[in-house]
Order: sequence, then C-alpha cells, then structure tokens
Amino acid sequence: MTIARFLVLMALLAAAVFGQGEAEYELLLKGGHVIDPKNKVDGVFDVGVKDGKVARIASSIPDSAAGNTIRVDGLYVVPGLIDIHAHVYAGTGLRAIAGDQSLYPDPFAFRTGVTTMVDAGTAGRRNFPDFRQRVIDRARTRVLAFLNISGVGMSPTGENAPEDMSPEAAVRMARQHKDVIVGFKVAHYSGKDWLDIDSALEAGRETGLPVMVDFGYTDGDRNLDGLLRDKLRSGDIYTHCYSGHREELQDDGTLNPAMAAGRRRGILFDVGHGAGSFYWNIAVPAFEQGFPPDTISTDLHTGSMNAGMKDLPNVMSKALNLGVPLNRVIEMATWASAKTIRREELGNLDTGAVADISVLRLEQGEFGFVDAAGARRGGDRRLGVEMTIRAGEVVWDLNGRASGNWETFLYRKREPPQ
Repeated sequence: MTIARFLVLMALLAAAVFGQGEAEYELLLKGGHVIDPKNKVDGVFDVGVKDGKVARIASSIPDSAAGNTIRVDGLYVVPGLIDIHAHVYAGTGLRAIAGDQSLYPDPFAFRTGVTTMVDAGTAGRRNFPDFRQRVIDRARTRVLAFLNISGVGMSPTGENAPEDMSPEAAVRMARQHKDVIVGFKVAHYSGKDWLDIDSALEAGRETGLPVMVDFGYTDGDRNLDGLLRDKLRSGDIYTHCYSGHREELQDDGTLNPAMAAGRRRGILFDVGHGAGSFYWNIAVPAFEQGFPPDTISTDLHTGSMNAGMKDLPNVMSKALNLGVPLNRVIEMATWASAKTIRREELGNLDTGAVADISVLRLEQGEFGFVDAAGARRGGDRRLGVEMTIRAGEVVWDLNGRASGNWETFLYRKREPPQ
C-alpha cells in the first residue's frame, strides 16, 4: 500500500468514526453552463442539490459544502428533459403499440437525459388501470399520460371503434387518476366525420385538460383547415407537425395557412418524430418560413428508436442544426413541455424544485441526421447525454463523474458466489 493511499484511508476512517457534520449539499455540480429557460439563467454556475431538490444555484459554491462534488466543466446543466410523446405501455403481449412496440421507460429514459415521459394515448379507459399498475407505478422515470379517447387505446382492435369513444367514461378515468393523466389523445382515426376529435374535446372541456391530436386521415371536410381553425382550442396540441401527411405544406412548398392560423389561436405544435412523421422536405421549408415547433418529442417506440428518430437528444440536435438557438432547443424539451402538459413544477431549476437534471455535451464535428424516409441531412452540432439526475440521485453517468477513483475507493468485502 502506498503512503498516499494509506493517508486517504485513514482520513476516511476518521471521518466515519468521529463524523464531520452533515454536508450542506449532497451533490454539487460544479463549473457547468446552466441553462434554465424558465428563470432565464444562461451561464456558468454551480448547482447544489439537497434532499432530492435543487437547493442553490450560484456563481461559486465551495467544494467543502458538498458530500460529492461533480466537475461538469464544458458541459451544459439543464432541467431534466421531458418527452411529451412516447409509448411505454409495455409488457401486455399485444402485437401493437400497446405491448410489443412500447418500451419500459427506465432502461431507455435515463441514458437519453429524460426524467419525465408522457405516454401519448397508448392506453384508453379500459386498460389504463393495468397500464398504471404494470408500468407507471413501478417506474423510477416519472411517467404521465394522455388518455386515449378510444376505450382500448392503441390495441390491435385499433382506434376506429366509434361505439367505444365515451367522453363521460374517459372523464371519470381521468379524474380517478388526475395525478398522472395530463390530457386526452386521438390518433389514427379513419372515419370521415369528427367523432374522435369532438369526443376528446368534450372530455377536455369537462376536465380542463388539453387534447393531443395525431390527425390520422384527412378526407373532404375532415381537413387541417377545419381542425386548426375551428376545432382545436388554445393549449391543445397538434403532434407530428412535420409529417406532411395532412398537407402541412401546400403543393408549392409554402406553409399551409391553417398552420399559422392555428398558432395564432394558441394551438401548440409538437414534433412527435416517430418512424413515419418527420421528413426533411417538410421540416426544412417550415423552419425556413419561420415555423419551428413549440415542443420537441420523440414518438418513442421500438420502430422509431432504431430508425431516424433514435432518442430525444438526437431530435433536439435536428432542431439545433435547423437554426434554433441552443437555449431555445433546451426550452422546447423542458420548460415549454412542462407548460404544455400543465405541470409547471417540472422543467425548471427553481430553488426547491425536484432535482431532475440532465447534463449534456455539445459536440462539434460532421454528423448525419436521418428522417423517417431514410434521407440524410448533415449537421455540425450534436447533443449527447453525460449524466442524468432523477430526484437528486445520479441514475446515468456515462464517464463515472460522480464516482470515486478505484485506487482510493473503499470496497466492501464481498461474499463468494453461491
């Protein structure tokens, strides 16, 4: 044993025996560039965490005040990312988005910087209690949900059963689970009427909750103009806004005037990238014409994660390379998302807020980003996830920044394997 290692061990032993008092902060993130859009913080600060909450943000907090100081120089410290369009009702055995195509949240969320996932209507009122018991209540990730207006959600029977759309029953379920249900969802409806939209809006009015719309199919009077000018309310969400499936762009490449009209009415536009809902030939002209999204989300499922979408930081990187400033990109995946789902206790680094924190690195180089059609567009910046903290606990640490060096680490005696 070296003299240095001996002295370190003696110091640790003395601290354990005699005690040195409780540290002011359990974790101290030191030297990072903090971006907190809600509080308009954008600069190099230290962040102290205590009892699972943000305790202090200051220009300099001494290492001696913390039980564990984590150096994050050159990295970005931001509120935990919020993905408002994901599919995590896994384990049902059904060969549909509700089941085999959904993911359990924890194995995916933390390594991508996501601390809150909002399931986008995978379950309806008939199977939501099972979703809650099977996934939501067991996850370390915070899981919230839009309740599908279809009684069975995104099951093999689909979302085209008009007789199973009951606003009254959906309202009852939302009230029973108001701690986790944040709104209602409609998707993939192929009827020529407005039954799905009208049913969800009725439930939304009764509860005061927003409606998220995957518009499905357009036909005749059921079109984007009617949806965005007449049907949806301020605070409702149009997801898959760069899909091109509903004439978001006109034939001449200009933005459909209904999109701008909807934004003026307060409708929110969400990326919802997915495996078939984000195309460069729609997104690039829309961005160039001054139509960025309000929120960035993934439409996470087993198909999208292994294709062009990949994860939330990758989708954020696409917006970054389309000209959105970094602080605004961060806002689109944190504070703007929190406001959209009306959970304004999230998506910020307020003193006393739950310590959900993502530590991101911004890489410079030559990168390629693929859309839902498989087309590549180059970029020179890419966001990656260095560390994720959920309620004050480090749950993802790519380079072991929160860990002690092995040479001075106090290993516990391990029992031989049985």
